[in-house]
Amino acid sequence: MIRAGIPVHVDKDTTLRVKIHDACGLTCTFCHNEGTPVATDNRRRLPGDFVAAGVSGRMSIYAQTNGAAFLPAPIPDNDDFAYALAALGDALGLTELHLTGGEPTLHPTVATLTKIAVNAGFRVGMTSNGERGERVIPDCAAAGLDRVNFSIFGTTANELAEVQHPRYRNPALAQRKIDALERSIAACEAYGVKASANIVVPDHTHAPRVHRLLDEFSPNLTVRLLMSLDKGDSSIEAIEHILADRGAVAEAHFVTAGGSNSRTAYRLPDGRSIFFKHIRPVRMPQTCAGCRFNNGTDCEEGFYGVRLYYDRTGTFQVGVCIQRMDLCLPLAEFLTSPLRTEVLELRNAEYTRLTTRRVG
Repeated sequence: MIRAGIPVHVDKDTTLRVKIHDACGLTCTFCHNEGTPVATDNRRRLPGDFVAAGVSGRMSIYAQTNGAAFLPAPIPDNDDFAYALAALGDALGLTELHLTGGEPTLHPTVATLTKIAVNAGFRVGMTSNGERGERVIPDCAAAGLDRVNFSIFGTTANELAEVQHPRYRNPALAQRKIDALERSIAACEAYGVKASANIVVPDHTHAPRVHRLLDEFSPNLTVRLLMSLDKGDSSIEAIEHILADRGAVAEAHFVTAGGSNSRTAYRLPDGRSIFFKHIRPVRMPQTCAGCRFNNGTDCEEGFYGVRLYYDRTGTFQVGVCIQRMDLCLPLAEFLTSPLRTEVLELRNAEYTRLTTRRVG
């Protein structure tokens, strides 16, 4: 997917993803929930008996197979969180923090968490479905929030309803969610927070959704087309066809050393930017070597980066793979573990290779 003749920009992966809590108002059937079981469906279950789907209607697609050994709890807005960020920042040379969930805007003190992270020296972003953004984005912006990546699961009520649990496939409810999303995007514009839209394109049948997003949503919204990991070539072909239909011209590639994230920037005829985000087959050399998922079909994300969780015992947990949550370590153990060293060595080795050869 790397096109010849356009520049390739390489930077190091210095981002930490933090699952700040588990609650969410959507029941998307494909949700990985950052690798953790849905807390409300598993409170009475022990590790090994966690279910991927329960009475809530929410889904955590890897929960029965990834060896998760804890249930997530809301991140506290206190000195413990500040210490965890400082410790991981120093240990891994991290500069960016990305708030995830669940749905981050539902955390009751998300603005305070943002401020703690900013004070710790991080640039802070968030992934959101826009449920409550209109209410919290003003305070988050004042706290220093830099950007929000909005996940777009449907541009019409019927589209969004179709990917929800059967119990919640209600177009009227879905329309309220879309209206809330649009208000959240408007709040970002009003308060100076950068906004982008992430939209997964499994195949050609999803092209109308992308075109509606480009035609009907705010022109200031940066659009990122994500390949569907389980659809492979059909997803890539669909995205390339959409880009061709819009007259998009490739301008640059961006590759993140030490993580599987990469993207190609395109320019539309009206000057708008659009990105094609794809996953590189990055593996941790020791940790991934003997993994049962380490093949061309089962490893869906590769090594995407480091994640921070907070469990129901009050312990911060550090993870490196949502398909292998059994690799999570308590923060104190991670800081002195070979896993930390492996993350740093992979990042540096990849950066040297990529900047020397200029390939993705």
